[in-house]
Parts: sequence; C-alpha cells; structure tokens
Amino acid sequence: MSREQHIARTFVELADTLVEEFDVIAFLHQMTIRCQEILDVTNAAVFLSHADARMYSPAPCDPTPALQRLLDAACAEGPATDAHRTAQPVDAHGVGDPLVHWPEFTASLRAAGYARAVALPMRLRQETIGSLLLLRSADRPLDADTISLAQTLADAATIGLLHSRTIRQRETVNEQLHTALQSRIIIEQAKGLLAARRNISLNQAFETMRSHARRHRLLLGNVARDIIDTGDMLHRPSGMPRAKATDAE
Repeated sequence: MSREQHIARTFVELADTLVEEFDVIAFLHQMTIRCQEILDVTNAAVFLSHADARMYSPAPCDPTPALQRLLDAACAEGPATDAHRTAQPVDAHGVGDPLVHWPEFTASLRAAGYARAVALPMRLRQETIGSLLLLRSADRPLDADTISLAQTLADAATIGLLHSRTIRQRETVNEQLHTALQSRIIIEQAKGLLAARRNISLNQAFETMRSHARRHRLLLGNVARDIIDTGDMLHRPSGMPRAKATDAE
C-alpha cells in the first residue's frame, strides 16, 4: 500500500463514526496508530477536555511507565494543554526554555527518551475539544507538510467525534470520555496479554482485537475482558452485550 493510499484509508476510518454503537476508545486508539505510521513519529496520544476543564488522555499509544508519567504530566502542562487552550499548534522547542516554561513535562519528556514534542488542537470552528500530541525520539523537527497533515487528521477526528455526539443527542463527548477512561486500562492489559500469547506486536494485537470486535459485532471493551478472563477472544453467548450491525458491515 502506498503512502497516499494509507492516508486515504485513514481519512475513511476517521469518518466512520456515524454508527449506532460508535466505540470511541477504538476510534482514538486507531488514530494514534495511524499517526505513528503516516507521520514518522515515535508515539502519539490524544487528549480530550472533560467537564471539570481538565485534560485527559483516554487513548494513548502503548505506554511504558516513563511514557505514562509523561502523559500524566502533559494533562497539566505542556504543548497538549497549550494547543487546546489556544487552538493553535504548539512546538515544545518554540517556547524559549521548555524546562522553565513546563518543568514537569519537559523533565518527563527527556526521561522517557523523547527529543521532540508537538501538539495540534482538535478543533472545529470555535469549538476545541482537545489536542493531538506527537512525540519523536529523533532530534529533528517535523516539517511543515507533516504538521499540516497532522492538523488535518486532528480536524477530521474532531469532526467525527462531534458528529457522533450530535447524531445521538443524549450522548456527549464527556460521556464518551468517561467510558473511554474506564475501558482504557482493560484494553491495554488485554493487548499485552494477547501480544505475549501470540508473539506479536502490541499494535498487531490491537488490530486483531479490533477486527474480531467488528467481525462479531462486539464492543472492544468486551473483547478485552474476554482476553483477560480466559486468555483469548471468545464468541459471546446470546444475551451478552453486542454492538449492533450497520449497513456498512
């Protein structure tokens, strides 16, 4: 698959939110994986704002302890919070001395082995719902075309999330975020178990779980619980929660 085809497929995936059982955690996690593949970054994470005005990261890339500390710090300070606040891209190298400007974030960034951090706002017109953080181990900046593409991906994801919220009326981004935060730990644990069991990468494990969930019309969180409880992916008996089929399936 060419890079252009990969980019086109990603935009189709980001538009795939108008389904009755939209799975926000799978959607955001898939976005971080595509960013790693397309944008030549080491890791990516999505941050969303919650009702209490704080930032949360419901779908990070596969976090090591050092990366998790970095993501926790990024919820309080750093380019991700600034990009959300200003609705503008923020490069950690463009704020003077980042160790003075964002001491906890910068220390965590270096401890996790990253040399570069750039954040793009997740915005639609006057509404900003979060930000996309891109991390790079190599000490070279992202070029203008890559930044532009990353912003377009963030904008497309924002449109998908807001459209999903609108079509349901009773659902909100805050409710989706609450569900994502509850599911995140379970899904990360299941990925690790499946990757170890099948001797595959964490990204491959996630793709396997996601494909199984779609094929059998299951929520990704339920697939993850099956893996944790039994060690593998199961077909749930009748009466268990399933995602409803759509015409696209």
